Amino acid sequence: MWNERFSTKDYVFGTEPAAFLKRAAPLLAPGQSALAVADGEGRNSVWLAEQGLEVTAFDFAPNGLDKGRALAKARGVTVDFRQSDIFKWDWAGTQYDVVAAIFIQFMGPGPREQVFQGLKQALKPGGLLLLHGYAPRQVGYGTGGPGVEENMYTTDLLRQAFDGFEILRLDDYDAEIDEGHGHKGLSGLVDLIARKP
Repeated sequence: MWNERFSTKDYVFGTEPAAFLKRAAPLLAPGQSALAVADGEGRNSVWLAEQGLEVTAFDFAPNGLDKGRALAKARGVTVDFRQSDIFKWDWAGTQYDVVAAIFIQFMGPGPREQVFQGLKQALKPGGLLLLHGYAPRQVGYGTGGPGVEENMYTTDLLRQAFDGFEILRLDDYDAEIDEGHGHKGLSGLVDLIARKP
């Protein structure tokens, strides 16, 4: 499904990073290592590389990765793009200073728990988790996302899932977003920025 969705010439979610990621810029530093999880067409990983981070990004869809590589080339940065299913990624293989997981809500609660454990494993001690997604009310808004309430985040869910992390930001809010035609309009959003102990 995702490979087909990314087969168009245009960028489904645009070429600019999620606004959430740009707001986190003061917490990032050149030379840090970063992992962009299920990064689709590369908009977030390319932006991280533009900030001077050493970025690895993975996605399942070859068409998305091809567009990510093209975007990186056009912006004059290097990203280590890899093809992988999120459930087959070697989370423990490398630890990163920053792990960015933005709009990865294509899975239900059971698989999500597995992926959240992976995000923890992929972070170095003191590493920064940047997690951004939709709240349950997003299903009613219909402006992006899977349309399945159980896939969405709540602040309580994230606080419990990342218990022991230092919470730097945990917020549930509404905002107008304009990220390609895939994410457009009033959206119910949840942000988590947390530091691994």
